[in-house]
Amino acid sequence: MSDGADDGALMRTHPYGIAVRAAKGVWQGALGIAALAFGALREDVPDWVIWIAPVIVVIAVVGGAWISWRQLGYRVGTDDIRVERGLINKEARSIPYDRIQDVSLSETLLSRLFGLVEVQFETGAGGKEEVTLAYVTAAEGARLREQVRDARARVSGDGGPARDRGGDGTDGASPPTATESAQTVFAMDNRRLVTFGAFEFSLLVFAVLAAGFQQFEFLLSPLIWDDSFWKELIGQQGEYVAAAGVALAVAGAVLGLGTLLLVGFVTGLVRTILRDYRFLLERTEKGFRRRRGLLTRSDVVMPLHRVQAAIIGTGVIRRLLGWHGLSFVSLASDKSDASHVVAPFATMAEIARIVAITGIDLPDAATRWHRPDARYFTDAALIGAVPLLLIAVGLAVSPYWPFAAIPVLVAGLIAASRWLQWRRHRHALDEATLFGQVGLLSPELTAAPRIRLHSVEIAQGPLARMRGYARLHFGLAGGKFAIAGIRLDEARAVRARVLDHIAAVDFARLPR
Repeated sequence: MSDGADDGALMRTHPYGIAVRAAKGVWQGALGIAALAFGALREDVPDWVIWIAPVIVVIAVVGGAWISWRQLGYRVGTDDIRVERGLINKEARSIPYDRIQDVSLSETLLSRLFGLVEVQFETGAGGKEEVTLAYVTAAEGARLREQVRDARARVSGDGGPARDRGGDGTDGASPPTATESAQTVFAMDNRRLVTFGAFEFSLLVFAVLAAGFQQFEFLLSPLIWDDSFWKELIGQQGEYVAAAGVALAVAGAVLGLGTLLLVGFVTGLVRTILRDYRFLLERTEKGFRRRRGLLTRSDVVMPLHRVQAAIIGTGVIRRLLGWHGLSFVSLASDKSDASHVVAPFATMAEIARIVAITGIDLPDAATRWHRPDARYFTDAALIGAVPLLLIAVGLAVSPYWPFAAIPVLVAGLIAASRWLQWRRHRHALDEATLFGQVGLLSPELTAAPRIRLHSVEIAQGPLARMRGYARLHFGLAGGKFAIAGIRLDEARAVRARVLDHIAAVDFARLPR
């Protein structure tokens, strides 16, 4: 542990964070408070319990918010930043600057009302290894981000002396400084945002309702667990359908399907607006800066030299209309994702302009593509289809012979999908970049510069060794990249070319 953190004075997060935490806790416990009050309505419970129970819960939430604020402090030193926690049992964690990949800022709706942001120091390890300070002012968050980056550059030898911008730093949640020019690279207006949301069909709302039903089933009538209740209800509905006639029954089915589609459309649209509202990608002196979000506003900066690979994806329908999405595999994680979304809904021309800034090549007409070994997909088709064909034989000699065609049909679909995958999957290796494309209806292209690949592994299972194909795994910091079903001789040739390129690079001279 470095002692550099001792050079800085102990600082605390902003006291307004107590109000943000308390309001968040009350909101999250609102259903619990309502359930508690509902249970207190029983005749054997005194009236004062109905009023005192929610008050006790609110006091407990506010007290917990104060304790969370009081027990957290941080020091910014010469060589590291130290975060201290605890009132009775003190715990201090020191993070050297050369381990910090990036510092990201995010704002929730509540924190934005108080002018506060959440600062996350990303070490690239993910999970519990990440350190978060919640909440500080937007100016303090920007100052921390700039000070940590400058100190990291000084420690790693990538730049000159650290610049201390002080509390008026304007990176992060505030606009860039005059010395840090920002050029808009990609943005989504409201029209494109709504168009994007139309493709994000989602039935998540039903999962939320199911989870709520499971959590608060004690508030529901016990009749829902009675088999006779459901039999009677279904019988009544059947009588209504029979009495209404076939036309009305079909109309009801169409109406139900339309309602399901409408709910999925609205859910996807709302999720998209909440996540990507005012999506803005800029080019700054530090690299790419991405801001997005309606209720939770995130602000992430991606230094160019930490971009490891580019991933271009699309969907079944949006591909036909010319829409794609672009993500960068980066050393720092983007919340729960391993890659940073930099253009979620863009044309290929827009994506090409963004990728060109990173220096990553994209395939062109001269790229020599190679298909995987057909034996790999043949084996996969047989593994999936043979059991179904055996089931079909068993059904054919049984009283259920009319159903024998079903597994045969499924087996045929599996074989057809594997053949189409063989036609769609491909890879290429040029002088500087390795390309891999997978996906049948929604193809995904990965472009990884050879200089960013750290290792190459050839993996073979028993069947692959017998049949003569393999899977190539490439070491890519911050992500995963593999080519499946490649011929063994070709896999060895690709490995040799990539390793020769890696051996010729002095990674100690590369920016970190």
